[in-house]
Amino acid sequence: MQNSNEQTIGDAIREFLHTYDLEDKLNEARVIHSWEKVAGKLVARHTLQLHIRNRVLFVKIDSPALRCELNYSRGKIVELLNREVNGKVIEDIVFQ
Repeated sequence: MQNSNEQTIGDAIREFLHTYDLEDKLNEARVIHSWEKVAGKLVARHTLQLHIRNRVLFVKIDSPALRCELNYSRGKIVELLNREVNGKVIEDIVFQ
């Protein structure tokens, strides 16, 4: 029988993240971490920098041709990244 003030470690972590408003930052980190899985190893090798600001993922790519090609798939990549983290974390991608 559990005491009324006991909770699972998962519930405690979720409550902590919610209390300190860290859920969004954690989800942003998950998006960045899943970049290679979603974009592929080739794209990841040409990726120099990733950061999120105002629900927009900024991706610095070292190849102009690849950057142009990725622009055509921008919507699909946004969808796949959000699906990977089970939420709508980003709304757009800017390839630089």
